[in-house]
Amino acid sequence: MNQKKSTVSFKSLLEIFIVSIRLGLTSFGGPIAHLGYFHEEYVRRKKWMDEKSYADLVALAQFLPGPASSQVGIGIGAMRAGVSGGIVSFIGFTLPSVIALILFALLLQSFDVSDAGWLKGLKIVAVAVVAHAVLGMAKNLAPDLKRKAIVLFALIGTLFWQTAFTQVGVILIAALIGYILYKNTAETTEGQMQFPITKKVGTACLVLFFGFLFFLPILREVTGSYWVAMFDSFYRAGSLVFGGGHVVLPLLQQEFVPTGWLSEEAFLAGYGATQAVPGPLFTFAAYLGTVMNGWIGGLFATFAIFLPAFLLIVGALPFWDTLRANRKVKGAIMGVNAAVLGILISAFYTPIWTSSIIEAKDFALAAALFSMLAYWKLPPWLVVVTGALGGSLLALF
Repeated sequence: MNQKKSTVSFKSLLEIFIVSIRLGLTSFGGPIAHLGYFHEEYVRRKKWMDEKSYADLVALAQFLPGPASSQVGIGIGAMRAGVSGGIVSFIGFTLPSVIALILFALLLQSFDVSDAGWLKGLKIVAVAVVAHAVLGMAKNLAPDLKRKAIVLFALIGTLFWQTAFTQVGVILIAALIGYILYKNTAETTEGQMQFPITKKVGTACLVLFFGFLFFLPILREVTGSYWVAMFDSFYRAGSLVFGGGHVVLPLLQQEFVPTGWLSEEAFLAGYGATQAVPGPLFTFAAYLGTVMNGWIGGLFATFAIFLPAFLLIVGALPFWDTLRANRKVKGAIMGVNAAVLGILISAFYTPIWTSSIIEAKDFALAAALFSMLAYWKLPPWLVVVTGALGGSLLALF
């Protein structure tokens, strides 16, 4: 009997892995597009969950910091086969882009490409991608004057004081403002979700999440270990990002470029290349880790930046029905989301715009790439290829 259960469990995990790795190989377009792919595969084709359960899971992922699409994938795997299913689902969805970005980083290290035109083109791709993300997020995250004021506060604050502590402080203040302004206006959500995860397991994951977040910086100072410092930086970035993968850019840039762990040029080139691969944008960490410490560093960085997302989604699942019914909590999240938009606009100006748009021809290429994304709705990989070719052509003039 036990052997049969084990076999069924193995088959379930294998099925989850096959489906998720297929999605990891084909899911281009960022987190919103990923959620569409997931809906088509898991709800319509596989029928692993119904429409209401999927909508509830997406709401939870949007509520939490971290990569929303990855957290939805983890949640679906957990619904199917418990915590093990969540792990397998995450590995399948993430692995293709991790491998691609590690190989790209190793290629950059093998050749002198510091003055390559296509590298300049990839930096300009980052301008178009983040501009498109800003406009898309603004419609949903700051629809009224109060939240527009929070956006402006976050923008000015992070431009004047460009530190990781400023970003954390801005998010906390925005949460307080949102709590005060929207505690009586945020809508509640009805319905319930059922997941095969106990509150005991959920509590343990949440304790681990906050334990790492608060004690890693202390351990970093006490030990002086390079690997502990690296783990702390990636873990903290993964813990504090509301709004999706694009927002992780300023946190990672602040952690690694000023400290000299990698150049700003290499940082932005990797960010541009990340747009060309399928899967979650957080796999940008695989590129950064590889540039700093080879392929082992790439895998290490990937684990560190995704660990908070896994701990949070598994930890929150058993408590989600209670949380989402709390208007005050939802009001705080509304304020945080507006602040995230301000941080993203700040990052759009520096380092992205200031280091990429130097001449009129740079702006012309950025405008063309933005139009491809925003108006012609062309796939991101095609925009990246066009940017690389365009950068090579601009280098000739």
